[in-house]
Amino acid sequence: MKEFLRTQIKNLFFWVPIFISFGAGLYFSCNQEPSIWIIISCLLIGIATFFGIKKCPALCLIASFLTGFGYAGVYSHIKNIPFLLHDVHGVEITGKITNLDYTDEKLRIYLTTENYGKIRVSTTTDNIYNIGDVISGTGGLFEPKPADIPGGFDFARWAYFDNLSATGYINDIKTMYTADSAVYNIRNKIKNMANSFLADSLVLGYKNTIPTEQRKVWATNGVAHIWSISGYHTTLIMGWLFIMFYFIFRLCPKLVRRIPARIPAMICAWFGLIGYVLLSGGGVATLRAFLMATLVMLAFIFGRNVISMRTACIAFLILFLINPYFVMQAGFQLSFAAIFGILWLWTVINPRLPTNKILKYIYATILTALIAGIFTCPFIMIHFGALQIYGIIGNLIFLPIFSFIIMPIVIIGTLLALMGIHYPLTFAQHLYDYIYRIANHIANIPMSEINIGAISNTSIIFIIIGLSCIIFVANYDKFKYAISRHLNFVFGGIFILTGITIAILTPRPVFYISNNHKLIGAVIDGQLQFNKSRDSSNYFAFDTWKQSNGEAKGTTNHRLAKESGVYKVSFPKFSIAYIQNFVPLRNNINMLCDDTEIKYIVSYFDIKTESECTNKIIYGGGVIYESGKFISIPTNRLWHNQHE
Repeated sequence: MKEFLRTQIKNLFFWVPIFISFGAGLYFSCNQEPSIWIIISCLLIGIATFFGIKKCPALCLIASFLTGFGYAGVYSHIKNIPFLLHDVHGVEITGKITNLDYTDEKLRIYLTTENYGKIRVSTTTDNIYNIGDVISGTGGLFEPKPADIPGGFDFARWAYFDNLSATGYINDIKTMYTADSAVYNIRNKIKNMANSFLADSLVLGYKNTIPTEQRKVWATNGVAHIWSISGYHTTLIMGWLFIMFYFIFRLCPKLVRRIPARIPAMICAWFGLIGYVLLSGGGVATLRAFLMATLVMLAFIFGRNVISMRTACIAFLILFLINPYFVMQAGFQLSFAAIFGILWLWTVINPRLPTNKILKYIYATILTALIAGIFTCPFIMIHFGALQIYGIIGNLIFLPIFSFIIMPIVIIGTLLALMGIHYPLTFAQHLYDYIYRIANHIANIPMSEINIGAISNTSIIFIIIGLSCIIFVANYDKFKYAISRHLNFVFGGIFILTGITIAILTPRPVFYISNNHKLIGAVIDGQLQFNKSRDSSNYFAFDTWKQSNGEAKGTTNHRLAKESGVYKVSFPKFSIAYIQNFVPLRNNINMLCDDTEIKYIVSYFDIKTESECTNKIIYGGGVIYESGKFISIPTNRLWHNQHE
């Protein structure tokens, strides 16, 4: 056994990113803001322990965990983004445009303002604006809201780490200053001249130009990532550029006698990739992919192993240092889960491939898609609450079409559109429409997507550790029995099964309460029902609660029955009363307090009453389980109460 433990030393570095992310995840998920002294102590102890130990796996992992926790906390305190004190309407908004995000319904404008900081506002105007313009208009701004359920997506936290102080809307826009087109407007001019959502998404990096219904179809087919500039796109661009420059340099015999043609070709391809990153807006996923491409290029030039676990881990750690909140984002998790899984397949397992070239390509593609799907599956379930059954089929059918047909045509068509030639983009649009119809048929096959509901963090941690064991645990061939020679699968299977068991046994809430108490939801006969069918202040809560309950998003919001403005929902062990905002409290509160069946009272207004009833009244948002346990939504972290 000692020999087995010694064999793990060589893979110890691979575990560091996993435990650093666990530490950061713990900080971001705490219900209360940890003391700054605890945060600093964890960081200092983690760093000191990490650099002071010698080949002790347990201490190394503990040090990584403490470092991740401490660094995430220190980074969050240093950031200190101020938030809006409260929602405001009918105010004048003036600011400089820093970014534009086009959707199929509206235009999102990112502004740097003097009074409100960096904000994001939406408008339905058809006017053309450019990055760098100074605009003014009348609108409303909203304070970023906390999560709708405990452990759910916290928009306030996302806005904090995206440097946003508020979101809102703007109307009656006037352009007060137009930016220098030579500096600011190249990307927008390309968009306007191309006039194609394919060019907008695949070349210019606008994330939401594809219609919402079509995005759902592609997500069901497991290829939604093609609409976000990431590793898939940068790999294609750099590959094409490398091939082009390689053949160009091969035409210069005097040069290639002194230096291999692949090295200057790789450098030129890298500079071309920089241009593509700038053109596509330089989003987080794009920068992450560019960093990976840079590390690959450096390894390639200096003769090191180009594609390795170590390279992926280094990229992970660099991105973590840039912004530790990346570890909480879906794109980051999905990207590295796929990267680690594919690297494990082709560097550790290294499956035997057929000798026939066509069969070899098909077999390799199927294996890669299968492994990528398996390793990203837990993170898809966390963030989207659904499992795409035909995702692998969709990847096998549509990724080659986008990679080798649509993407090249769109890139060439975008360049030609600048000269007034739109035929390639028109052809790409017709081809897209055809394959979209195929994707839509696949998405409409029964059981193409299964809604699984919310999964607890504990369950996910076990599953992640299980997958990490499969990848990073080094086997020891000298063990006597075959099963003991493959302990990576043994440990991985134990952790994954434990995580699945926890997910199955974890109960779902039966009652949901929004933070402002304007919206409630109760699970009646397995289906969520609400006190209202719409609520602009809790727009996303409807779908978030449905996803938590394992229901499809975007479906009809069913109404709860009420009596005289008071909702009384009964469960086997207790009842809950909700008082509407227009119901006089004085006539109802005493009656509800005296009702022994009612365990909780929820009111639109804050209630102050006799002490014997205080334990019944719920303040703030949260969820209630069938056992009667209430779990509140954290609202007192750095990203929630900056104005206090």
